[in-house]
Amino acid sequence: MSRATTHIRAPEATRRKILEAAFWEFYAQGFQGGSLNHIVESAGTTKGALFHHFDGKQELGYAVVDEIIGPLLLTRWLDPVVDSADPVADIQRAFRRIVEEDISSGHWLQGCPLNNLAQEMSPLDQGFHVRINQLYDTWRERYAAALARGIAAGRVKADVRPKHVAALIVAAQMGIWGSGKSSRSKDVMRLATDGVCDYLESLRS
Repeated sequence: MSRATTHIRAPEATRRKILEAAFWEFYAQGFQGGSLNHIVESAGTTKGALFHHFDGKQELGYAVVDEIIGPLLLTRWLDPVVDSADPVADIQRAFRRIVEEDISSGHWLQGCPLNNLAQEMSPLDQGFHVRINQLYDTWRERYAAALARGIAAGRVKADVRPKHVAALIVAAQMGIWGSGKSSRSKDVMRLATDGVCDYLESLRS
């Protein structure tokens, strides 16, 4: 790699390190409790570099939602239902897999990063509210579309209302991770997940 290419890409790499450090800081401490000093220390950079890429903490928070949390939602929760032939099974698998992944990693104790920010910042900041609401809207729309395809394919009962069910599923995810965080009980998360999966099973045609 030439020096010129390295020079061009180095700022992009620094920006990404700052974003990732900010994600983990806000996830652990909340947006309002998150420390810029901790972020630059974790990223191995300086405040000057941070302010070169972001006007301030608010813009950094917006970027975390847009560039870290949004793609995370896509890969964890939305990709499993893309062109799904059996949305009930695919959503069940997603719930069970992600719950166990988060329990294994210990992240369940900190809740869901999207839900955490929704609870903390949506009532306080319009920029956060708009971004977070767009992600939840997309989630509900994708699940509703998957369920509608399931109805058309004869996999889901014809009288199921996709938009209503999708809204309930997303709300259930918020509740499961919130309950796990507040109770600090793996059993609570697993019981709630079983309940959601049982409900989904009842939608089969």
